[in-house]
Amino acid sequence: MAIPKTMKAAQIVAYSEAYQIREVPVPAELQPQDVLIKVAVASHCHTDFEVVKGHWQTPFPCTGSHEGSGTIVAVGRDVSGLTIGDRVMGGMLSRPCGNCFDCTGPETNRQYCTSMEGYPGVSCDGFFAEYVRCDARHTVKLPPQVSLIEASPFACAGRTVWRALQLTGLTEGQTVAIIGCGGGLGHLAVRIAKALKLKIIGVDNRDEALSLAKSCGVDVLLDARDDKTALVSAARAATGGFGADCTISLSFARESPALACAITKMHATVIQVAEPEVIEIPPDELVFRDIRIRSTLIASGDESREMIDFFAKHNIHVDTQLFYGIEKISELVNWAHQNRSVGKGCLVLDQGQLQL
Repeated sequence: MAIPKTMKAAQIVAYSEAYQIREVPVPAELQPQDVLIKVAVASHCHTDFEVVKGHWQTPFPCTGSHEGSGTIVAVGRDVSGLTIGDRVMGGMLSRPCGNCFDCTGPETNRQYCTSMEGYPGVSCDGFFAEYVRCDARHTVKLPPQVSLIEASPFACAGRTVWRALQLTGLTEGQTVAIIGCGGGLGHLAVRIAKALKLKIIGVDNRDEALSLAKSCGVDVLLDARDDKTALVSAARAATGGFGADCTISLSFARESPALACAITKMHATVIQVAEPEVIEIPPDELVFRDIRIRSTLIASGDESREMIDFFAKHNIHVDTQLFYGIEKISELVNWAHQNRSVGKGCLVLDQGQLQL
């Protein structure tokens, strides 16, 4: 199949303004570790709101979305393990330097390289386009069990909560609490935790989110609109008086980090995933209870491949709302802005690939 010279892309051209659909060149020059992907599906993430607001100082113009899937149509000369025609989940790193201590140290730290070109859809062109250039080392070939629709949100939401759950170090029968259990990341985290045979305390503050989390298998469901004291009491009552063995904080609400610490047992860990402007935790919840805070950022290439294998084996799914065609970008963004939205919003850019 011939690769065209130009394509349509939904781009950010100014902060706090709507995406513009523009005709732009298809990436033509591939570095040795690059692949060119014909995008099938691109999904929307909370980070996309922050990009539009200017939080990441994104250069203009920039094609949006860091979550995407599709089919490889060209490969760089040094690419191994991937070939033209492979169905893939796109990589979220673009050209890490290969020389810093994160690139030369443990493989699980590759995503922390500070000298890379950037992250697609954040600091370089992303997946809201007909084609995208990705780093092959962070791009994952999909098994038949994983659809291109679900692989798109797996690219960020999946990677993020998969690594967070791995970092908990919990084993079968232990309890994980998930703050924001019914959101795009949260409901996926619940499904993964169930497959890992963990007990789950879920916390959220919307009726729709609580309903989704319940359907995904939360064992103890708490409404964050209740009084904090009541929430802490309920969490401890469900765990023999101790609290969760580890808590994952996915909510951007200002009070979430403090609540996460409060419902976690003493001397245990909170995994902070959400990125609010300020993280506030009272000393009584942190110092006097010896709570450890750890953060996480997406996942490395090896971790991403392990995730996809696990998802295929355990039939992990993500709830999606589909929008067909790049012209629907505004509808997708408006849907994502609604406080009643459930699951992950996805833009289907090539329906033909969904039949493969």
